[in-house]
Amino acid sequence: MLKDITIGQYFPGDSIIHRLDPRFKIVITLIYILMLFAGDSIICLGVGAVFTLFAIILSKIPLKMFLKSIKPLLPFLVLTAVFNLVFVKSGEVIFEWKFIEITDEAVSISIFMFVRIILLIMGSSLLTYTTSPITLTDAIERLLSPLKKLKLPVHELAMMMSIALRFIPTLIEETEKIMSAQKARGAEIDSGSFMTRARNMVAILVPLFISSFRRADELATAMECRCYRGGEGRTRLRQLRSAPRDYIALAVSLVFYGVNIAVGIIVK
Repeated sequence: MLKDITIGQYFPGDSIIHRLDPRFKIVITLIYILMLFAGDSIICLGVGAVFTLFAIILSKIPLKMFLKSIKPLLPFLVLTAVFNLVFVKSGEVIFEWKFIEITDEAVSISIFMFVRIILLIMGSSLLTYTTSPITLTDAIERLLSPLKKLKLPVHELAMMMSIALRFIPTLIEETEKIMSAQKARGAEIDSGSFMTRARNMVAILVPLFISSFRRADELATAMECRCYRGGEGRTRLRQLRSAPRDYIALAVSLVFYGVNIAVGIIVK
């Protein structure tokens, strides 16, 4: 299952989405998140689904990569849906067994939340799939640059966010190696009761933490050897420049957002 986690991965390409200015991609992602949470009807969610599918097609990234990003979170999504089914009591009762009552509104809320979270994961993943970590760091720093007037370490914050995203795949790979090594030594990680498996996870977490701290120390040493001193006076190889396609993409996302709000008002 760890192999299915694709958060933080970057897939090089030459699609329209890849060529967009990363600053605009971040803003469009924020608009997309607002779009998903702006409406409370299935039609509003449908508008968000159309926007998501449209962006995925333009990105030329296989749909299975987005489905893989959902797979590790599927148990939590199902658990959330079950909780909504059991604990939401408003609406007309459509199923009753002993102390369990399921209403039509509970079913509607469960399906709505399930689909909304899936769309949120897929749309947000598109940002990291089509933007390299270095470019993403520059974009975050440029967007947060007004905060420099408040003496906030904008460059350092952007760098930390970028490094955190960059090392998610590395930590996943390290975890798989540790699990394989422990299994080769006879550790039963995937068997036994829940408490037994939780205790067996200590044999994975301890070396993983040690490896992470060692990797962080090596990264800090490498940055110091390359005379890294933060963002003060730092130049960039690639300068961020907006193009007409960036404004068109922003306008399209705003149109979808406006349609979503209009539909939500009409439905009410």
